[in-house]
Amino acid sequence: MTSPAADTISVDADRLWRSLMDLAEIGAYDDERTGLRGVNRLALTDADAAGRRRVIAWMEEAGLAVRVDRMGNIYGRREGTDPTAPPVLTGSHIDSVATAGAFDGCLGVLGGIEVVRTLDERGIVTRRPIEVGVFTEEEGVRFGTDMLGSAVAAGRLTLDYAHGLTDRDGRSLGDELARTGFDGPADVCLDPPYAYVECHIEQGPVLAENGVGIGVVTGVQGISWQEITVHGRAAHAGTTPTQLRADAGLAAAEIIVRLRAMVDSGEYGELRATVGHLTVHPDLTNIVPARAELTVDLRNPDDAAMARAEEDLAAFLRELEDARPGLTLTTRRMAGTAYVPFDETVQKVIAGGRRRPRPGAHLPALRRRPRRPGDRGALSHRHDLRPRRARRHQPQPPRVLHARGVRLRSGRPGDDPAAPGRPGLTARDTHLSEGAHVPTDLVHRGRSRPVDC
Repeated sequence: MTSPAADTISVDADRLWRSLMDLAEIGAYDDERTGLRGVNRLALTDADAAGRRRVIAWMEEAGLAVRVDRMGNIYGRREGTDPTAPPVLTGSHIDSVATAGAFDGCLGVLGGIEVVRTLDERGIVTRRPIEVGVFTEEEGVRFGTDMLGSAVAAGRLTLDYAHGLTDRDGRSLGDELARTGFDGPADVCLDPPYAYVECHIEQGPVLAENGVGIGVVTGVQGISWQEITVHGRAAHAGTTPTQLRADAGLAAAEIIVRLRAMVDSGEYGELRATVGHLTVHPDLTNIVPARAELTVDLRNPDDAAMARAEEDLAAFLRELEDARPGLTLTTRRMAGTAYVPFDETVQKVIAGGRRRPRPGAHLPALRRRPRRPGDRGALSHRHDLRPRRARRHQPQPPRVLHARGVRLRSGRPGDDPAAPGRPGLTARDTHLSEGAHVPTDLVHRGRSRPVDC
């Protein structure tokens, strides 16, 4: 690597902010109830396609070579002096939930582009290539499987499976890729990168309330999504005695209460349980529900505790069915991933950054616009966020969960046994804040399992 600075460089936080705000206007809406301005950019909608085209334009302006794979994943590549070396990968997603804020996923993508801009402006050449990725349908809210684009790229799910997924209107992901023009020609199987690192917002209040500016993420929580359908019997609200009803709506309510009791019991570790979707049929005021559909989202950083929770929930569903004549219950697995610990060497590099912003000082423009829906909410949707305790002479975040506005997700180094020497500056978007610095040596040790794709 050649660099005019010895150890660190600074990114242009104002330019990054402008990019974030420009992208946030694509799919923007005003929430009348709260008075906030949010983002609704579900995967492969027209708004998402417009956002993708904007990001591709920024990538090309930054000199990145852009490719789109058959899953619609977008990669912008900056070559290094050794084009055969596994790249350092950064990025995230720009698809959103229906009531999102401006930063979820977008900070990782646009932060990566900003790093590339800064490297170019400083005339810095890296040995390893740098790639900025935009993964398709990472939220999972439209086609029902979260982290979908990255799962296919890593070989965890097949391309045919992903293309066959449908939304609630019956549109398939494959058809929507073709309609929006993002059914790219590139191979979807992603070669293992040397390392992956992502800058992300907290999406929760914990670090902010503890006055901590940046958190180092230690791993991805285990995730379990399932859809439960309760079949009962429609009946007249006025003439059907309570004891003779097979009320699917009541059974759904009992499931929700049971999930909360499981969380509150403490028997399942740091379990989180959410019912984010609930509908009843025929959905009429004076008819006992004949059917109820609900989704269950479980999160846990402990695989054994997650397994116990799933087993006990399944047992409760059987008991509920047996105890209520006329009720039948069916379940459908939507997603399931185990806890994944992140490489400790990457964590140490992030934690050892030279400068950290004061809590609330990063991206000062955060204080210059109304809060958006989703800017602060439930704990991050994927991550186990338990940063290291502060150590004397080596400042690190205390052992709380997140940072206001900025969350760091470190990756596992890729398998590169033949690469000699020290890697050059990598796509570090970990300290994208006013006056903050980017370390010049991301992880250069460690191994990972090869991608099975």
